[in-house]
Amino acid sequence: MASVYSRKGGKRMMAEMNVVPYIDVTLVLLIIFMITAPLITQGVKVDLPQAPSQVVEPSNKEPVIVSVNEAGEVFIDFGDNPDKAVDEETLVTRIAAVNKYQPGTQFLVKGDRGASYGRVVQVMALMQSAGIETVGLLTEPPDKAR
Repeated sequence: MASVYSRKGGKRMMAEMNVVPYIDVTLVLLIIFMITAPLITQGVKVDLPQAPSQVVEPSNKEPVIVSVNEAGEVFIDFGDNPDKAVDEETLVTRIAAVNKYQPGTQFLVKGDRGASYGRVVQVMALMQSAGIETVGLLTEPPDKAR
């Protein structure tokens, strides 16, 4: 608190609030939130194409295609029986195995037009939990679409 001399020669207390420490704390908190906000953002990482009809670059390895039908069942185009639906645990196990033993393999998701968007995103999140960093989405060209 600052003191001021009064006219009578005595000291009088002057009530004044020092806001500098509050500004310092506010700026420090702002910096902390700016640094941590991008780290806590959750979501599925998807590399979106730059053009609407960009073709997937060919690779010497055959891509792994994970399909989601209208009922929400999941199929993988390799394994014992590619026409048999797999559960989530089997999906993660197989995808992780391919990623480990055949690095550089492309992973593509093919969702049925009637499939739930939430289910397709859930499958992509499962693939991300198996260690897949990029996932492609398969579509049909506009002239072949229904």
